[in-house]
Amino acid sequence: MTTRTDRSIRSPLRTRLLAIALGLAAATGAGSVAAQDYVFGWNPRSGDVWVDNTLGDMNRYGSRYRDPFVDELVRYHGAPRDLVTDLLNTRRWAPGDVYYACALASALGRPCRYVADYWERNHGKGWGVVAQELGIKPGSAEFHRLKRGFVPTYDRWSRPITLDADLRDDFPGRGNGGNRGGKPVTAGAGKGKPVSAGPTAGKGKATSTGPAAGKGKPTTSPASGKGKPATTGGKAQGQGKGNKGNGKG
Repeated sequence: MTTRTDRSIRSPLRTRLLAIALGLAAATGAGSVAAQDYVFGWNPRSGDVWVDNTLGDMNRYGSRYRDPFVDELVRYHGAPRDLVTDLLNTRRWAPGDVYYACALASALGRPCRYVADYWERNHGKGWGVVAQELGIKPGSAEFHRLKRGFVPTYDRWSRPITLDADLRDDFPGRGNGGNRGGKPVTAGAGKGKPVSAGPTAGKGKATSTGPAAGKGKPTTSPASGKGKPATTGGKAQGQGKGNKGNGKG
């Protein structure tokens, strides 16, 4: 006969065992999610070791920072957002494969969906063969331009990138350790500093937006004397004591 005391002892023990079992199940599930088996596995075989390694790093970035990864492909490679999210979330593509498909499509002037469908049918050949069949041979000038495009992508992500010997001549001063302390470099800028977006920016000092700005203090008449401003309206400048500053005003 089971007494109330026996039941009171067994109940906490049963609860504890159930909690342990649930914890183990949760840990197993979390491990499988962390492992994240990609539908095609991961073996890019682009024909370039640097490209393969960088695409592998994109797997880590795209898995952890999904939104900026998707935004990059949509904004700079013309990929439809619904296609990118479908490839990543539903079809379980590796982020590196998604990036390379859209970057390759952009270089070819093709829709990303076209290259994605081609890769889905021919992924067993590797990216090097697929790219060559589509018109970009590894080691060609077109392939080099495709490879160059990785660098501004990493700059926009503010993610360090190590350049190989093939790219260092294209990005002098970048060295071998990333993107100058992790700060993004503005496309088309000089030595790391962003340039002004204005069409007629000067050499550092902002100029007046007026149609005939002078070099000193503004004057009020077209025929002022040597120092005293005239009273009639105009745009000429005085040359006397009233307007000594050439650029200092």
